[in-house]
Amino acid sequence: MLHLMRRKLLFFILSSLVILPGLFFLLTGGLKFGIDFTGGSLLEYKFEKTITKEELQQYGTVTKTGDNAFIIRTKPQDHNQLNTLKKELSDKYGKFEASREENVGPIIGAELKQKAVVGTMVACLMIILYITYSFRKVPKPASSFRFGIAAVVALIHDVLVLVGVFAIFGKFLHVEIDTLFVTALLTVIGFSVHDTIVVFDRIRENMPKHLNVKFSDIADISIVQTLARSLNTSLTVVIVLLALVLFGGESIRWFVVALLIGIISGTYSSIFNATALLCWWEEKLGH
Repeated sequence: MLHLMRRKLLFFILSSLVILPGLFFLLTGGLKFGIDFTGGSLLEYKFEKTITKEELQQYGTVTKTGDNAFIIRTKPQDHNQLNTLKKELSDKYGKFEASREENVGPIIGAELKQKAVVGTMVACLMIILYITYSFRKVPKPASSFRFGIAAVVALIHDVLVLVGVFAIFGKFLHVEIDTLFVTALLTVIGFSVHDTIVVFDRIRENMPKHLNVKFSDIADISIVQTLARSLNTSLTVVIVLLALVLFGGESIRWFVVALLIGIISGTYSSIFNATALLCWWEEKLGH
């Protein structure tokens, strides 16, 4: 049997080494918000002439969406400013077709920020309540509430990893986050908790079968029983996401990268952080 829970401190240190660099850049530089949050204009144009992404970067953040088709994210443009910009683009690069021209106001951007934070907090609270209720019949002296808290701590770990990595991306690669990033974040939260519940449920099933066994040993048995299932599930998702990163469109690339980072982090935290924290807590209270 693998004695993984004897290495709880090592797992906590590894997680800290991953989180701390991202947390440093998050606190010192913050995230680089896209126009969904800050307000601005989103312009999607398809040019007849062959041009490069770099030629358009003087106008804002540019994403290539197809052959000579680009999305330009720039500061808010009123009617006159937009006409001036279009004339300049036409003079420099020839004729082009406007597929989309949208303005996002900063009030909407502030509202999106608030809703993203509130949505994450509500999700965490509901997860604690759900797990506490679902595990209410766990054999004493174990506590279903501790199961819920451990799951949410692992969830917060995944959020910090993902947000921290994108703070680094924003600093060095100028990657902006948008509403798709929030979608990826909430998806990762759901995936992380799903994996955690699988391990916790097996712990609950094994506790009555091993009444005189240490809680950490029961956790080790449960991890071994669910490890193949967790890894196989995550691996199939990772393979699909890798294919999308390599061959998918540029417009969804960072969304897919966010999912990829979150899925890997969620698989790790479900097995090694949530379970390790639960073991430490149960044994600390004298289980």
